[in-house]
Amino acid sequence: MALINKQEIEQYIPQKQPIVMVNELLKNTETTTVSSFTVETSNIFCEGGELQAPGLIENIAQTAALRMGYLASQNESQKEPPVGFIGAISKLSIKTTPKVGTLLTTTVSILNEIFGVTLIKGEVFCEGQEVAQCEMKIVISSAE
Repeated sequence: MALINKQEIEQYIPQKQPIVMVNELLKNTETTTVSSFTVETSNIFCEGGELQAPGLIENIAQTAALRMGYLASQNESQKEPPVGFIGAISKLSIKTTPKVGTLLTTTVSILNEIFGVTLIKGEVFCEGQEVAQCEMKIVISSAE
């Protein structure tokens, strides 16, 4: 059972349609977050019936954003999900581009957090096979 479902997802991430690239929060621990996402034909990152590399990268970034939004929701004084920016992407590997209709499961692992910068490792799986991975530095905006 999902911690957050598709109908609630936009309350936890700063992105709005048509850029939403996560459907559910499946798991969240201190160091690991897992989301799911079904690739749809109408997705702006789909071309030729497949989700292209920018969509996979955005899916990883939004899984990290979902983590932050979920944690923020636990803090009664914070009304909006925090806004983060991708500071750098490294070790990017795209093995294949998933087809429309497939269910992706994305795992974000926290490698390090310091001074408002979070280093994550993101991995996207389709039917149990890894399709993409990268490391990403995410900077959380301090502007209110």
